[in-house]
Amino acid sequence: MKKDYPHIFEPITVKRTTFKNRVVMTPMGTNYAEADGQMSYDHINYYKLRARGGTGLIIVENVCVDFPTGSNGTSQLRLDHDMFLPRLYKLTEQIHDEGAMIAVQINHAGASASSARTGVPTVSSSNVPSKDGGEAPRPLEVSEIEAIVKKYGEAAKRAVTAGFDAVEIHAGHSYLISQFLSPIYNKRTDEFGGSAENRARFAKMVVEEVRKQVGPFTPILCRISADEFLEGGNTLEDCLEYLQYFEKEVDIFNVSAALNPSLQYQIDSNCYPDGWRSYLAKAVKERYGKPVITMGNIRSPKVANDILERGDADFIGIGRGLIADPDWVNKAEFGCEEDIRKCISCNIGCAGNRIGNNRPIRCTVNPAVIEGEAYKKLKVNKACNVVVVGGGTTGMEAACTAAEVGCTVFLIEKADHLGGLAVEISKFPDKSRLRDFPDYLQRRMAKLHNLHVFLGTEATPEFIRSLNPDIIVNSTGSLPLILPIPGLKENVGKGKVQTVLGVINNLPNYPEDCTGKKVVVIGAGAVGLDVVEFFAPRGADTTVIEMLPYIIGPALDPITKVSIADLMKKYNVHQRPSTALQEVKPDCFVVKNPDGSIEEVDFDYGCICMGLKSNNPVLDMLNKEFGDGSVEIMNIGDSKRQRRIIDGTEEGRNIVKVLQKRGFID
Repeated sequence: MKKDYPHIFEPITVKRTTFKNRVVMTPMGTNYAEADGQMSYDHINYYKLRARGGTGLIIVENVCVDFPTGSNGTSQLRLDHDMFLPRLYKLTEQIHDEGAMIAVQINHAGASASSARTGVPTVSSSNVPSKDGGEAPRPLEVSEIEAIVKKYGEAAKRAVTAGFDAVEIHAGHSYLISQFLSPIYNKRTDEFGGSAENRARFAKMVVEEVRKQVGPFTPILCRISADEFLEGGNTLEDCLEYLQYFEKEVDIFNVSAALNPSLQYQIDSNCYPDGWRSYLAKAVKERYGKPVITMGNIRSPKVANDILERGDADFIGIGRGLIADPDWVNKAEFGCEEDIRKCISCNIGCAGNRIGNNRPIRCTVNPAVIEGEAYKKLKVNKACNVVVVGGGTTGMEAACTAAEVGCTVFLIEKADHLGGLAVEISKFPDKSRLRDFPDYLQRRMAKLHNLHVFLGTEATPEFIRSLNPDIIVNSTGSLPLILPIPGLKENVGKGKVQTVLGVINNLPNYPEDCTGKKVVVIGAGAVGLDVVEFFAPRGADTTVIEMLPYIIGPALDPITKVSIADLMKKYNVHQRPSTALQEVKPDCFVVKNPDGSIEEVDFDYGCICMGLKSNNPVLDMLNKEFGDGSVEIMNIGDSKRQRRIIDGTEEGRNIVKVLQKRGFID
């Protein structure tokens, strides 16, 4: 309860603004804005839910100060014109009604814009692209720099008019100010390039102009990349040096990290410890004596409270954790910590959707990011029995949702435990956070007295019929795919050759130091890369073989792409795309190389990770026994088609729609 985490719930005043607690929703792009840059009503509800959930300060995602040149994405909020004020004012009113403070982050994308989307050339400090393979921007003239400074000030003034309590200037993450601060991007030889003071000149001008426009009492926040984690980039010490040139008018530093090429340190990969970045915030606080925000995989109230207690930071920034659970703060405050739906740092629904695919954000563990738990207000209007076959995360979500709207639910699981493949994959050390989701679902299930679980139980027609089902949900998941390749069936699971599940079952038996061991992984999908991620850091001579012409595939989220590429480079993983498995032998794989030659690749540990296939041991029986139309049969999750957890979670929640279709909910 609140007394358990006193530092989280201690108010703090900056200038004349008092924040009721220390939790800050950090700014994260959503793609929820209207196409013209207006705040949409879905967007308002998204932020309102997080304010209602107890968050002390909401920082709205970056808004464009100079459209279209400075635009980031296809549906970014704008503050470059008064026409956007009415909808933003409605937002701030509703956030204040929920008891939270609200800030807005103002930004110019610079070289991180895309001319294909904006229709105009990109601009920056120099002609260096903001990421590998990006388009080369045009260096800004001094007169253009001065004009952009004015636009920051005008946007900040509009923000105050719209009712925002504070304004945050984005000076990190490979956006325009960052492109001046970082020697990676800034190759200028005039007064805006070279020395730290010159590279900080643009930031100083922006901060001073914003202060001039918002007045002396509105808090100004500044988000920085305190360490760029790139060779030739700013280190923490470099950052502490250049901050002296514009820190005077900054009231709070939002201490982040990284640039586009080191994205895994900005939107944290799931292998980084909770709160790992707090040392960066501590260094800024100690040098300049200003309140600081820290963030970085902070998922539990204890970690947050400990950071505050140590004095590393004054505010705790939570981003993806509040996408996953808008009520994080209230649950921590009122003794419901075990009910927090923790972010698993998978980066699929958030970064993967927005950055990777230019879609609105979603969440693997929260199928209703915008709507929240409005579905719980729905209740069945008559008795309804739901039988769920399969206790993976998809089946568990369907069972919980059905029970929460009043159905009597029976979940049948053949194994002696729940959680399915998520529990198995979470046994990889770098995937341990994944276990939080099935654990959360089990705690949720335990509170539902109308949900009955049968473990170690076969889903026979007789047993299911005895439960008088109105709806049957088939959610039996997937199994490793075993293709008809010579020697594969004969050798897999025996000796040196294993599927991913075999590797997982043998994890305790692999040595901590695998130096001198040869590991060959067939298949560079997500599970194959999990195996690489396990063996390569242990010193194994690791090779990954993929039939397709790439190793790091387009289906991966952008954080995993950057992270796994770094890992492969660091540990000299041999990458062999366009190479096809021809035969499996007890101690080698026979492969066909891109040039058509045949080669035997020997190994100490051979791993078959060629994907997963739907597992439907009872679906035909269900259709035969209950397919007359009187019982609705749903086939969802991997048992329908092998995909990702996020797809199954959404389909599990969609049982509400089936209940409505069948007349059980009005």
